[in-house]
Amino acid sequence: MATGAGDDGHGAGARATAIPSVILNTGHAMPVLGFGTGSPSKPADLADTIVHAIRLGYRHLDTASMYRTEPTVGAAVAESVRADLFVTSKLWISDARPGRVVPALRESLARLGLAYLDLFLVHWPVAATAGGLPVDKGTLVEFDMEGVWRGMEECHRLGLARSVGVSNFSAAKMERLLALAAVPPAVNQVEMNVGWRQEKVREVCARHGVVVAAYSPLGAYGAFWGSDAVMESGVLHDVAAARGKTVAQVALRWLYEQGVCFVARSYNNERLKQNMEIFEWELSEEEKGMIATIPQRRVSLGERFMSPDGPYRSLEELWDDDI
Repeated sequence: MATGAGDDGHGAGARATAIPSVILNTGHAMPVLGFGTGSPSKPADLADTIVHAIRLGYRHLDTASMYRTEPTVGAAVAESVRADLFVTSKLWISDARPGRVVPALRESLARLGLAYLDLFLVHWPVAATAGGLPVDKGTLVEFDMEGVWRGMEECHRLGLARSVGVSNFSAAKMERLLALAAVPPAVNQVEMNVGWRQEKVREVCARHGVVVAAYSPLGAYGAFWGSDAVMESGVLHDVAAARGKTVAQVALRWLYEQGVCFVARSYNNERLKQNMEIFEWELSEEEKGMIATIPQRRVSLGERFMSPDGPYRSLEELWDDDI
């Protein structure tokens, strides 16, 4: 992983912690650690929390149309130096249709108050004629991968998105996309943590120079669909206790040593700081061997997109049997 130092903070004379960056296939640098804003419950002072995170040294802000946090992220960015920040947003399934991609990005940019995104992702390989949650399964339609990707490429050509990529794409879907793409995806953001290691996706992405970014690096513990497999892992608790680290720090350090990026969500100021304190130490071979024994299970299944009338009638079809 090619890395570089982070920038100075904008706080009262304090120097922000440096977060390493990875160089995308577009030549742009993406910070390894991002601040995530996708959550079923958000604090009323989310904008202030994001500003605080930026002062600590966070430079990557991850949002999405579906999260309904774009205006809040934009307000925080407005209090900072835009050129110092890396902002990601995502195309929701209701806009994942040819002809809707560029307009949808323009709408996201308007909500953010920005001229461009650093990274724009196709949120799911799923399309619908209407948006919102819960998903109305009667609105689900066939996902036109090539048509949608041509729209993403147009976003890149117009300078509205410096890099484009995908999220929740299986290894097989990544192979299909890479075969047809004129502008290859820069990132595939997927569920990844010690409890779901994503070996197949990582192998395909590594062969093609696509960066893997992990969401739910701590298992989305406490969320409506999450799991306690990471934060309640006996193995991680043992490693953390022996090293004088938190369980979250061990889990994030493991991801960093896998050569992937990750988006961590926390609205607690102390945990925000702790999440950044993972870059100056290493796991031992013995500790990595212990972590390798943790059972594997996908948690973010996408069941909301299943329908007996298609286009995905089973989880095996959505994930190409990688479940």
